[in-house]
Amino acid sequence: MTSPATHPNPLEQVPLERLRERTSIKWRHFGPEVLPMWVAEMDVVPADAIQDAIARAMRDGDTGYARGVDYAEAHARFSADRWGFAPDPAASVTVADVMTGIFELIRMLTDLGDEVVVTSPVYPPFHGYTMHAGRVVREAPLTAAGRLDVDAIDAALAAATAGGRRSVLLLASPHNPTGTVHTRAELEAVAAIAARHGASVVVDEIHAPLALPGAVFTPYLSVDPRGFVVTSASKAWNLAGIRSATILAGTDAAATLRAFPEVVTHGPNHLAVIAHTAAYDHGRDWLDAVVVGIAANHALLRELLAGSGVEHRIPEATYLAWLDLSATAIADPDARAAGGDVTATSAPSIALQRAGLGVNAGEPFGAGGANHVRVNVGTSQAVLREGVARLRSAVGPA
Repeated sequence: MTSPATHPNPLEQVPLERLRERTSIKWRHFGPEVLPMWVAEMDVVPADAIQDAIARAMRDGDTGYARGVDYAEAHARFSADRWGFAPDPAASVTVADVMTGIFELIRMLTDLGDEVVVTSPVYPPFHGYTMHAGRVVREAPLTAAGRLDVDAIDAALAAATAGGRRSVLLLASPHNPTGTVHTRAELEAVAAIAARHGASVVVDEIHAPLALPGAVFTPYLSVDPRGFVVTSASKAWNLAGIRSATILAGTDAAATLRAFPEVVTHGPNHLAVIAHTAAYDHGRDWLDAVVVGIAANHALLRELLAGSGVEHRIPEATYLAWLDLSATAIADPDARAAGGDVTATSAPSIALQRAGLGVNAGEPFGAGGANHVRVNVGTSQAVLREGVARLRSAVGPA
C-alpha cells in the first residue's frame, strides 16, 4: 500500500498532447484551439487496479450481464472504512448511472405534475431530468455563503406538498457546483423538514469520495432512515465512460425500494460494475493521491486568480471550481437562468471560449448561476496555468 505522499500524482501523468488524442466529449466538443476545462472528467489514467480488473474480465470473457449486489457491497465497505457508516447492500438496486436512478426514483415517489425541490445553483440534469419526467422544478436557493438554506427548503416543501401532493427534495452531497460539504446538522435539519411535510429525500453522493482535506462528509442515510441515496465510483475514479451506479435506501425506505421497476435493473454495464468494485476496494491509494492533487490545484487557482476580479471560494470537495465573474468586464448585467438546459451558454462563457477556454456556463445551474462559470481543475498544473492565463486575457483588468 502506498500513501498519497509517495503515490505519483495522477493529475501530472498525462501531457496535453496525449490528452488532445482523446475522443471523449471533453476533448471533442470544442475546436482544437480551445482548452477544455468543463465537463466532469479528469485528465488522468485510471488506477492500475481498475485497469487490471477490466483486462482480466476481457481475458476471461466475463462480458455478460450484471447481477447481484457486488457493487453495493463494495461501496458499503468503502463507506464503512471512510465515513464509519455502512448502508445495507440488501436495500439496494444497481442501475445504469446516477441520473437514471434519480429519474426512476422521481417517477416512483411523485406523480405527473408534482414538484421536485432543488437547491440551486445545482447540477443542471437535476432540472432537465425532473422536467423530462413530467414534474415541475421548484428552487430553494442556497445561501449567499453557498450552504443549504433550511428555511427556503421548508417553504419550498410546504408549497410543493400543499393539498396532499407528493414531492421529492433532490440534493447533491457534496454540492455540485459549489463543492460545499453539508454538515451533519444541516442534513438532520433537512431530514426533519422533509419528514414533517411528508416529502421524500433523494441524495446524489457521487462526489463524496472527493471530499478535500479538512472536510467531514456525512452519508445521508446515517441521519435519515427514510431517505434514498444514488451514488457511483464514476466521478472519483474517472470512469464516466464506464458508468454504473447503485441506489441505496434507508432502513425505513427499503420496502419502497423493493417496488422499484425490475426492468430498470437491466441497464447496468457488467464491466462498469467490475471496474467500480475494484475502485472501491483497491483504488483507494490512487484516490487519496488525486485528492491531494486537487487540493493543491484549488490553492494554485486561488493564487493565479488574485487581482483578476474573479471570485473563487475554495470548495470543500470535488475538482470543480465555481467562479463568480460578476465583477469582471465580461459579466452580463441582464443574465437570466437558463431553465436547466445543460447546453445553454452565457455571455461570460462565450467570451471565455473566444479566448480559448471551454467552461460550463453558470445559467443552466438555475438560480444563483448568472455570471458564474464552472471550471474543472482535475488536470495538471501546467494546463491549469494555461487555462487561467486564457481566462485572465478574457476578463480584462480588475
